[in-house]
Amino acid sequence: MESNYWWIWMIIAAFFIVSEIFTAGFFLLCFGIGAAAAGLIALLGSGMIWQLVVFVIVSFITFAASRKFANRISKEQPPGIGADRFIGKECVVLVDVNNQANTGRVRLGTEEWRAMSESGGTITSGTKVVVTRLSGTRLVVRPAAEGE
Repeated sequence: MESNYWWIWMIIAAFFIVSEIFTAGFFLLCFGIGAAAAGLIALLGSGMIWQLVVFVIVSFITFAASRKFANRISKEQPPGIGADRFIGKECVVLVDVNNQANTGRVRLGTEEWRAMSESGGTITSGTKVVVTRLSGTRLVVRPAAEGE
């Protein structure tokens, strides 16, 4: 009687595979493949314990394989792409940068950006600063050293 549940496994597999369309990554697809494998085992007449074992093992193996695949194709963004291209660039403070007062504006090239001080101190207008990182939509800056 347990081997007659192959169709339930196939419905579960279809659910996971269709649900994968609406998610990012290959997470649900792994369970869909595991459920399909369990359905095939059920169709061959294996008991529920073996069906569950096959489901877990196949799901785990496909999950591990998909992580390797995903890591290989989705590497980190190379430096200098997107907003990261501003890191290390010099700009000029237009409005005093004061984290406590939530003020600060810098000009980077032809663009104006809101800014925060890396050290938390105040940086006065007219000071040349260097972008150290981004925090949301703000540039985090520090005063430029001599010769930078």
